[in-house]
Amino acid sequence: MTNSPMSIVRSLVPSLVDLRLLDIGSGDGGFAKIAVEAGASVTGIDPNPEAVLKAKGQVPGARFDIGTAEKLPYGDVSFDMVVIVNTLHHVPIPAMELALLEASRVLDARGYMVVVEPSANGSFFEALRLVQDETDGRMAAQMALKKVVSSGQLREIRSISYVRRETFDNAERFLERIRAVDPAREIAAQSRLKEVSHAINKAAIKLNTGQLAFDQPIKADVLAKT
Repeated sequence: MTNSPMSIVRSLVPSLVDLRLLDIGSGDGGFAKIAVEAGASVTGIDPNPEAVLKAKGQVPGARFDIGTAEKLPYGDVSFDMVVIVNTLHHVPIPAMELALLEASRVLDARGYMVVVEPSANGSFFEALRLVQDETDGRMAAQMALKKVVSSGQLREIRSISYVRRETFDNAERFLERIRAVDPAREIAAQSRLKEVSHAINKAAIKLNTGQLAFDQPIKADVLAKT
C-alpha cells in the first residue's frame, strides 16, 4: 500500500465511521474531504479565512473553524484522532511544542495523533527553496516532535518515512502548486522569476514524457498520550 496520510490513518483505525477527527491546518479541505467520504466526523481548523471559506464550500459535510494550532478552541478529549499534515513547520517556532501539546489536550486517551512533515531535503524542497526557504521551520518541527517524546509528554507509536513524488508539465505549473499552498510566495516568485524558473528546472527529475518530477522525503509520526 502506498504511504499517504490517509493510508496511515486507516492502518490505525480501519473503519473511520463516526470517528471524531480533527484536521489541524486543514487548508482548503483536501484531507477532510477524503475523511468525510470514509465516514469520519471531521472538524478542520486553519488560520487562513480564505482557505476556511473554500473548505466549507468544497466539504459541506465537515465543520471548519478559523484558528491556530497553538490555541485550539475545543474542549479536552474532544477527538478520537488528530491529524497535522504539512502544518507544524508553518507554526511559529516558539509555539510548535505548544501546538503539539494542544493537540494532545483535545485527544482522547485512547486516540492517535498523526503528524506528517516534509523533510528539509529532496528535489521538491530544492525547487521551493529559492521562493521560500523552509529549512529552519522544517528542522524546528522535528526538534519539537523529539522534545515532546523525550520529555514524556507524548508517546511515539510509530515513525514512517517515505517519498512523495509530484509531476508537473513545466516550471509554471510547479509555481502554481506552491502558490496555492501559500499565496505569499507569489511576490518572491515574481520578483526573481527567471532565476526561480531556472532553479526549478535544475532541481527537477526530467521524465521521458517531458514532464518535471520532484521528490519530497516525508516523515510521519504516530503519537499517543502517555
